[in-house]
Amino acid sequence: MKTPTGSSIKSWALDDRPREKLALKGKEALSNAELLSILLGSGSRNESALDLSKKILDASGNNLFELGRMGIAKLKKFKGIGSVKAITIEAAMELARRRQQAEAKPKTGLKSSQEAYQILRSRMEDLQVEECWVVFLNRANFILGAEKISLGGLTGTVVDVRIIFKRALELQATAIILSHNHPSGNLKPSQQDIDLTQKAKNAGIALDINVFDHLIISDQGYYSFADEGML
Repeated sequence: MKTPTGSSIKSWALDDRPREKLALKGKEALSNAELLSILLGSGSRNESALDLSKKILDASGNNLFELGRMGIAKLKKFKGIGSVKAITIEAAMELARRRQQAEAKPKTGLKSSQEAYQILRSRMEDLQVEECWVVFLNRANFILGAEKISLGGLTGTVVDVRIIFKRALELQATAIILSHNHPSGNLKPSQQDIDLTQKAKNAGIALDINVFDHLIISDQGYYSFADEGML
């Protein structure tokens, strides 16, 4: 049934109300706009929560990834979105990212760059500045931890190899995977990236800690130094 623009959700047929529809038909039956409208709870005086949700999704290109990058300040520019609603959306996006991390964690030791990418992508692919993260592994390649080592700007971050290996020794890690993001989307490694990889590899040899890979991550995918024969 087509719902009139601006009408109150309470006046809609039962099957057209997002909350009731979810209860009756299951979450898979709802569109992205309907799910978002449940988070909003209400719209503005002249616009229903569903209409407002559609407007927000249109502004993000109907792309949930872009919605996750929108942030509280941009969300609050929409009429009917105050701090509470903007924070609610931000919290939901963060829960989605954390769920993705939990699902991606392998039940066995890491075996490939693809598995490492799945562990790191939800932490890194929508960042607006460069960050360096390191995955620490034990002898069986099980993850001991994944931690942010440095935070930079739009085009680079300074990474201190000593901090990486200090933490590796604290965790008694026998191997690490380096990673950093490129907010520009470009996956080509810079000379600085290549130098860091070699420096980390040499330090790891001295400490008997393997550097298995260095991943560059963006919203376009990832680049693996190991897969490309750069390690």
